[in-house]
Amino acid sequence: MTRAATVSRPEPTAPGGSAVWRLADPATFAALAKSQVRSRSGPLSVAWVPGPVSDPPRVAYAIGKPIGGAVVRNRLRRRLRVVVSELHPGPGCYLIGARPAAAFLPSSDLKALVSHALQALPDNGATR
Repeated sequence: MTRAATVSRPEPTAPGGSAVWRLADPATFAALAKSQVRSRSGPLSVAWVPGPVSDPPRVAYAIGKPIGGAVVRNRLRRRLRVVVSELHPGPGCYLIGARPAAAFLPSSDLKALVSHALQALPDNGATR
């Protein structure tokens, strides 16, 4: 295992926003898979595990092949990264999954669905 596979990397931050880091730790992915703290909003789902309050939120995206080709999947992932950085989720680790219907939603609808899914999680200190 290389060092890059176990270290979280910072995402670009939104202007005036807090940093959102990428999730790259295999142990955290395993914890997210077993997490009982999940919410769904339309074609999006969010799993969450708590993390240190002093750490920025860490986020991963589950965008599978049923969504579409690589261009469509990568576009959705980029759009979700922007939405998450604008919403400033609280500390912890998040796994955001999507179904095919999410790929072609307008940005405003995508943001509303992510916001709703994050708000449905237990109070995790997010500023929404």
